[in-house]
Amino acid sequence: MPKKAATGSTTIDLLDYLFGPGVRDEHVDPHLVAGWDPDLPCPARTPSRMSLADLALLLDAPVEALRGPKPEEHVWHVSVRNAPGDRLLSDAEWSKVAAAMVHAAGIAEHGDEQARRWIAVRHADDHIHLAATLARQDGRHPRVRGDIPAMHTAARAFEARWDLTPMSPLDRTARRRPVTGEAEKAARRGLAETARESLQRTVRTAAALAHDDTDFLDRLRDAGLRMRERLDDDGALVGYAVALPGDRADGGTRPVWFAGSTLAYDLFLPRVRERFEPFVTSADWVLAEHRIRDASALLGRAGQVEGAGDVAALGDLLAVAAAHSPALVRDRVQVAADAFEQAARPPRVPAPWRAAPVPDGAPRRGPWSGPPRRMRRRRRGRPHPADRARGGGGGRSLLAPRAGIPGAGESRCRSRRPAARSSRPDRQPAPDHEAGRPNRPRRCACISNP
Repeated sequence: MPKKAATGSTTIDLLDYLFGPGVRDEHVDPHLVAGWDPDLPCPARTPSRMSLADLALLLDAPVEALRGPKPEEHVWHVSVRNAPGDRLLSDAEWSKVAAAMVHAAGIAEHGDEQARRWIAVRHADDHIHLAATLARQDGRHPRVRGDIPAMHTAARAFEARWDLTPMSPLDRTARRRPVTGEAEKAARRGLAETARESLQRTVRTAAALAHDDTDFLDRLRDAGLRMRERLDDDGALVGYAVALPGDRADGGTRPVWFAGSTLAYDLFLPRVRERFEPFVTSADWVLAEHRIRDASALLGRAGQVEGAGDVAALGDLLAVAAAHSPALVRDRVQVAADAFEQAARPPRVPAPWRAAPVPDGAPRRGPWSGPPRRMRRRRRGRPHPADRARGGGGGRSLLAPRAGIPGAGESRCRSRRPAARSSRPDRQPAPDHEAGRPNRPRRCACISNP
């Protein structure tokens, strides 16, 4: 990942740092891996052929030969670093990276013999330093613009080729880091963080809670910050700057002001105003709802219960966001969370039933585990002997006499039974036929004619 360092005006001081032990003796085996001249001797490994002073003179020679005024800061310095988990690159691989980086930055393009002079120094396993002087060998003034974005593009090619950790996209939205002077100032004052970091957190909180320009500025003043508004000719607010109380410069004569754009990309006034009126419309919420419902249904049909659970986690996230969102958008987020609740339910897949294994000889348990019992046969219209023993039985028979219904107490169930089989002498057998009707089996009248 290329990172541009501060430019300088003294080449020998930069070389002393690159080839020296470092601030905390962190430099190990510093040496050259590439340069504008492939046969350039290394001052660290062959000091008899090239010293640091000689190398500085060679690098500064095009600057001294410039026609016209010389640049005040003519030293260009960039470091290129690998991610902590990447493999270690060899010197030959770092040499290819260095040549590609200076070509992408416009320092020394491939095939340009009059380009700027540069070197690549490696004093650690995971990074190299590129140093160059901003003067062409033909005496023309250089013009370097957009070097870091171009180097990031070249770095992505090496990441894909050598399977290295990809870096984040360079979209110019990264948070502004404190410079070295700000960090040293905070350390002298015994502060846990720099003034820039404190202002970033305070301004971002105010921007998230405010609902218009006046509310935003009032929240910054209530937080104890010093405010300075920038107005146009018509008196409309076009910008702002904040300062931390007690943070002063020039011997304590003036406060250190930070404009919103210098704090972070999303903290200058036009970006802050975007928070006041969210650009997400109701149609966007409806479209998102339909897409999540479709995703949940698709995952459910495919049997991906785990994936459907991930969709359910999105519903939980919306519910939490609705509870902690600003008041201006809280109702909209709550409506969206309620709409997603249906889609966020994971599909209910019942587990297949399987009887538990029973060891051999163990008794079975349950309502159907015992041996089959003989069902007691009851004759229609007559109570069971057990019921008679209880005094007539508990339940009322369907054939019992009912008030207002003639003949309700008489059984009309006639079956063809011979008289000889009757076990009661006082009961007469039913006739085989009546009224000249043929002798045939008859259905039970209590079923066909209730």
